[in-house]
Amino acid sequence: MQFLTFAFTWVLAHARVRGERGQDLIEYAMLSGLIALAILAVSVLVFRTAIEDMVTGIGGCIDFKPGGCAPF
Repeated sequence: MQFLTFAFTWVLAHARVRGERGQDLIEYAMLSGLIALAILAVSVLVFRTAIEDMVTGIGGCIDFKPGGCAPF
């Protein structure tokens, strides 16, 4: 048990492990994820009718409805 305590203390002292070392990277990743989510939500709201038409057309192709798979 003493060896593990010694090894852990040595690693902390010599590897310069800090508690805040990767904090900036995590904050930037979370911020970019939030921005991407906001852009996705706005684009879905703006292009809602186009997305619904596309999904309906794809559904017509899958169900093999007559005239449901015509190009737009």
